[in-house]
This record gives sequence, structure tokens and C-alpha cells, in this order.
Amino acid sequence: LTDNLLKQVLATPDTSSRLIKWSVELGEYDVKFEDRPAIKSQVLADFVGDNTPTECMEEDPSESERGIWKLSVDGSSCITGSGAGLVLMNPDGWTLEYALRFKFKAINNEAEWEALIAGLTIAKHLEVRKIEASSDSQLVVGLANGEYEAREDPMIKYLSHFQGMKSAFKVLRIVKVPRAENVRADQLSKLAMAEEVE
Repeated sequence: LTDNLLKQVLATPDTSSRLIKWSVELGEYDVKFEDRPAIKSQVLADFVGDNTPTECMEEDPSESERGIWKLSVDGSSCITGSGAGLVLMNPDGWTLEYALRFKFKAINNEAEWEALIAGLTIAKHLEVRKIEASSDSQLVVGLANGEYEAREDPMIKYLSHFQGMKSAFKVLRIVKVPRAENVRADQLSKLAMAEEVE
């Protein structure tokens, strides 16, 4: 039983010779085409409802892990200026790299905050909903995760700005990584601080 158009293709004599040949070859097997009888919609709905495994309907625990973008950030500061390196990677491995040079003086912790906020701003503009940001700054990660308390005015302002950005993401995790695992972002931050070539 079928509702496909195979019967029509094989029955029309003006089709290609190959289809006619197939028609002749299938004819010796006494193949007959019949339309599929109508299936009542409620019967089909009952069948699907009865035969759908319930464990498939529960949320996969790893579902929250799917679609998470990765952001690696690093900020640097020295006498010549400050900058940030950002590496933003989507779940498929597509990568964006940024080397940002700041036009203001910033101490190292401020540069780390600027890097994190810049990375999250870019992710927000790309409409990223799930992101895991990694930094080698213990202070920034500790403040962002609520493990530390901000005491100095600049850190309080950065933390407040970060808190305001959190609502743009469904999932936002900030993790501390060793410097050895943050090499590319570190290279980009140092590149951003290099003397401008004329």
C-alpha cells in the first residue's frame, strides 16, 4: 500500500526509457499499486501517544550543556597602556578573536574586568544565550561568582556593570583557569598593548 506517485511515474508512457524498462521488469512480479486507506486522525494521535517512550520526553541532563559558547578573556596593563584579548568560540568551533587597545590607563584588575565585559558585550550583540567565560584572574572570577566582596570603588562599579549584564544570558558561568590554559587570550592582550606601527 502506498500513496506515493510511483504508480503515476511508471504508468505514463512518455517517461524516460529507463522508467519504462523498470515498469516492464516489475510487471512480471505482478506488482499492483493501491492507494493507502484513510487513517482517522484520532487513531493516529492515540497510536503516537501510546507508543512514545516517556524517557525521551524528559529533558536530557546534558541538554543545558548544548549550545554553550566559550569565551576566554585576558587583560593586561603596563606603562605603555592597557589592552584585552578575547577568544569567543561557538559550539561548532567557529572562533572570533579580538585584540582591544584601551585609550585609558587601567591597572591589571581593571583591564581584566574590561576584557570580560567587552567579551560579554560582543556575545550579547551576537544574541548568544548560553556562555561560559574563562579568565585567569582570581579576583575577577571570585567577584563575578560572589565568592569575594568588592571593597574598592572601581571594583564595585565593574561588578555592578557585570551584574546588569547577567540578565542578557540564559546561562552565564565564569570559571577560573590557569594561565597556561589562557594562552591565546593572553597573546591577544599583549598584541593590543604593542606600540602602534606607523
